[in-house]
Amino acid sequence: MSKRNLVAGNWKMNGSLASNQALVQDLLAGIGQPGCDVAVCPPAVYVPQVQVLLAGSNAIELGAQDVSQHENGAFTGDVSATMLKDFGVRYAIVGHSERRQHQGETDVHVAIKVKRALAAGITPIVCVGETLREREEGMTEFIVKRQMSAVIHLNGHCISEIVVAYEPVWAIGTGQTASPEQAQSVHAVLRAQLRAATDHADRVRILYGGSMNAGNAAELLAQPDIDGGLIGGAALKAPDFLKIVAAAS
Repeated sequence: MSKRNLVAGNWKMNGSLASNQALVQDLLAGIGQPGCDVAVCPPAVYVPQVQVLLAGSNAIELGAQDVSQHENGAFTGDVSATMLKDFGVRYAIVGHSERRQHQGETDVHVAIKVKRALAAGITPIVCVGETLREREEGMTEFIVKRQMSAVIHLNGHCISEIVVAYEPVWAIGTGQTASPEQAQSVHAVLRAQLRAATDHADRVRILYGGSMNAGNAAELLAQPDIDGGLIGGAALKAPDFLKIVAAAS
C-alpha cells in the first residue's frame, strides 16, 4: 500500500510577514525531498504570502486553518472553500477542538465544512477528540465516533477523500501526549468506523494531533494506524518540524 504519511503544521494564530518568511525559507532549505507529504497551515490573512513563498517547491503544500460552511454571501469574516482554492490551498483543517470550544462549532457544522472543502477540491483534515473529563469518564470512543459519524453521514460517498486527525483535547498545547498505545487504540477505533463506511478506509490517513514533537514523533508514527501528525507548537520551529518530517519519512 503506497499511502504516504502526512505532516501538517497548524500555525494557529501566530506569525507575521517577517517571521513567516524566515520560517518558510528555513523549512524549504532543510526539507530536501521528503518521503512523506508535508503541509503548512498559516492564518488566513497570510495564505497569499505563504503561497508565494512556496511557489516553485513541490515539497510543501499550502493549507488553511478553517473554511466557511457557506459557499458565498452575507457572511462577514468568513472565507469560502472556493476562495481558498484560488490561492492554491490543498488542505483545510476542519473542526479543530479550539474552534469547537471557542467558536461553538457543532458536529453538523464540521460535516458541512467537510462537504464544502471536498466540493472545491480541497482535502479536509477533520479533527476529532475528547476532553480530559470525557476520557476520565470512559467516553473517548463514544465521543470520537459521534464526531466522525456526522461527517460520514453527510459525506459518505467521498469519505475516503478526507484526512482525519485525532487530537485528544487534553493533550493540545499542554505538553501532555497520549502514549503511543493510547493513541493507537483510538486510531484503530476510527479506522474500524471508516471501514464500515467505505471500501477504501485504508486510503484514509489518520493523523495524531496532541503535542507531537521532535522527541516523541518516531514512537507515535511507528503505530500501525498513525499516518502522520497535525503539529501545533513544533510547527513554528523549523528544526523541530523538520525532525518530525524526517521521522514520518
